[in-house]
Amino acid sequence: MNKSRIEAFSDGVIAIIITIMVLELKVPHQADIHTLLPLVPVFLSYVLSFIMIGIYWNNHHHMFHAVSHVRGGVLWANLHLLFWLSLTPFTTAWMGENHIESVPVAVYGFVLMMCGIAYYILARSLIRLEGANSAIAEAFGRDRKGKISVLIYAVAVALAFVSPWIAIACYVGVAMIWLVPDRRVERVLLSARAGHAPEA
Repeated sequence: MNKSRIEAFSDGVIAIIITIMVLELKVPHQADIHTLLPLVPVFLSYVLSFIMIGIYWNNHHHMFHAVSHVRGGVLWANLHLLFWLSLTPFTTAWMGENHIESVPVAVYGFVLMMCGIAYYILARSLIRLEGANSAIAEAFGRDRKGKISVLIYAVAVALAFVSPWIAIACYVGVAMIWLVPDRRVERVLLSARAGHAPEA
């Protein structure tokens, strides 16, 4: 089946997720700069989650650019990813409202970890569909970066009960790893069009 519908649906869900997150930034009732101070943890949580959602949106776009069609299994794998992404506004708000306490930070990290796992499952579903010699299979390879990210999230969830700020630093570290758009797919597709293998 055509992949355009799954891309449009995913874009819509991600846009709604971002909209819900920004609505958690409550407008102060007073025009005093000091009334903004209690919103700082909420705002910082929003910024981190916005970047994370943006990373998934960017890489999701690249991923589906490398495939020609989808099947039912891919649709469910994509919904699985969107399910975990849709929990981001709740965990973001909970973490921000409770000023970076251990349990909300750990739950936030657990959701991020599950997003990473769901993304990996989606990628593998597409690779199985397209074949081991396809552009997406060549682009993702062993996906070391994805596996390392999930491992860091798992460690950070445990560290949240030692120091929430160390866990937050781990989440930021993963975001920094992925902040530069993953160009593996672009490189493979451009190389395929040029008729030679991509550079390592």
